[in-house]
Amino acid sequence: MGKLADLTSSDTYFEDFDVGQTIRHARGKTVTNLENVNFTNMVMNTAQGHFNEDLMAKAGGFAKDASQDRASKVISYGGVNFSLVLGLASQDTIENALAEIGLDNIRLKHPVFHGDTIYAYSRVLEKRDSDREDAGIVVFQHWGLNQDDKLVAEVQRTALIKRKSHWADK
Repeated sequence: MGKLADLTSSDTYFEDFDVGQTIRHARGKTVTNLENVNFTNMVMNTAQGHFNEDLMAKAGGFAKDASQDRASKVISYGGVNFSLVLGLASQDTIENALAEIGLDNIRLKHPVFHGDTIYAYSRVLEKRDSDREDAGIVVFQHWGLNQDDKLVAEVQRTALIKRKSHWADK
């Protein structure tokens, strides 16, 4: 059996983050009917705009004006949208986390529809010692943008991150 440290990236420890550091995450994720409708129903969200295509078509959807080509499409549930942003950012930010301490200031800025692709960016807002000598606290700001570079979601994440000095050789 290998070392525990070999299971995660070597550049996502507490010491590797600097306040002001901005990260463009490598992957994007296209929102599909699968995750949106399943997640919406799983959390018992009964707003039909998230899963009833017929209703959205008859009601004209969420169009701000008649020129929008997505006027009759289902709107992705906001919980799906910010969860995807958090997931896209995880490999580069909290892969060496011991705990997520908080999610704050969640903002859903623009509707997301089935077929939209979300990309994520992050910035280190704060870095401080914790009450554990083997870990520190990092606060990240995450943003999700769609394929048209429109901001769709933002969220702050606070995590307890392993210190390389204590964990890298384990």
